[in-house]
Amino acid sequence: MRKSFARNVQQGFTLIELVVVIVILGILAATALPRFANMQSNARAAAVNGLAGAINSGIAIAHAQALVSNVTTGSITLDGQTVSITNGYPAAVVAGIGTAVNVTSFTSTVTACQVQWDFNPAVANCNVQYQYVGTAGTVPTVAAPTTQC
Repeated sequence: MRKSFARNVQQGFTLIELVVVIVILGILAATALPRFANMQSNARAAAVNGLAGAINSGIAIAHAQALVSNVTTGSITLDGQTVSITNGYPAAVVAGIGTAVNVTSFTSTVTACQVQWDFNPAVANCNVQYQYVGTAGTVPTVAAPTTQC
């Protein structure tokens, strides 16, 4: 009679193999996490700079419509919306630049001669400012952060 011995077949991982895999994953996570955190800041800065570009486009379109309509102070109509105009440019109020540029995902604050849109939720230095004193011959300024926010 012949006896056959079955070989021991490994059915799982050893503890050392599992520890090595966990250590490798930990090292990968530690090097990748700062890159993902930096991407959020880049995305916010891109959104704010995109808003600054939209505001500049809104200024140009409203100014062109005001010139065509021969309106220096009063109101014009853009896409069915009434935009307040001061010396040929959108006024620094919600009925002016706020209507010319329909912004929904930023929080706006209006002060004397300035409208500021803040990133929502609020992040320090993550805003766009439209400033126009309304003097004849001056052009409105749009300020966006030059650094990441």
